[in-house]
Amino acid sequence: MKAKITWLNGRAFVAESGSGHAVVIDGAPESGGRNIGVRPMEMMLMGLGGCTAFDVVMILEKSREKVTACEVTLEAERATEDPKVFTKVKLIYTLRGENLKPAAVERAIKLSEEKYCSASKMFEKTATLEHEWHIA
Repeated sequence: MKAKITWLNGRAFVAESGSGHAVVIDGAPESGGRNIGVRPMEMMLMGLGGCTAFDVVMILEKSREKVTACEVTLEAERATEDPKVFTKVKLIYTLRGENLKPAAVERAIKLSEEKYCSASKMFEKTATLEHEWHIA
């Protein structure tokens, strides 16, 4: 896996993935940024959400559950002193589907957390992860 980060100006950068996709990263105005992109730590939090959502949908589909929507909302706390690592993250999953079984949803989230989500494993080195889920 590869990535490339190119400085534009101020605190703005373009991040390019090895798969050919790009996103703008920027800082807050008080840090010299122009607020034209996500913050680097927001990007990490979004990566965690994307990683676990990917796993949960794939596990549910392999279990022949008819999932039609998956949303993961993340609420995070960071240390007050440098390095301001994440110290607590609450992941709230909202799933929709045709007759989704609660046990299957719970199992998929647990498998993602404990076995498949690489981002979860990295985050748990500094943060407490809390999971909550709902079938809408």
